[in-house]
Amino acid sequence: QVQLVESGGGSVQAGGSLRVSCDASGYYGTMGWFRQVPGKEREGVAVAYMGGNRVYYADSVKGRFNISLSKRETSVSLQMNSLKPEDSAMYYCVAGLTDSNWYLKGAWIYWGQGTQVTVSS
Repeated sequence: QVQLVESGGGSVQAGGSLRVSCDASGYYGTMGWFRQVPGKEREGVAVAYMGGNRVYYADSVKGRFNISLSKRETSVSLQMNSLKPEDSAMYYCVAGLTDSNWYLKGAWIYWGQGTQVTVSS
């Protein structure tokens, strides 16, 4: 049984940094992050493919966020810098990619419970 457990997140002022992490049990491989604001669709934020050489980001976070997959490919972290109020959301760890369109929520099998990130102006 696969379980994803997120940690980190919290509150920060605009321009600050936060890090969210996710540990997987019963799984290793490609992992990523999504986020969701109430009333909006879940948005793919970043993905790190197994092998560690390919990472992709949503345009909205490019140059500010950095995703890293552990060597064992059982944990993933997202370093978020230069945060903006519009980055405020519930952040979800994902695993089990089944489609090349990583940014679609339907492409992932496993989801964590989410961790809240709040950026104040």
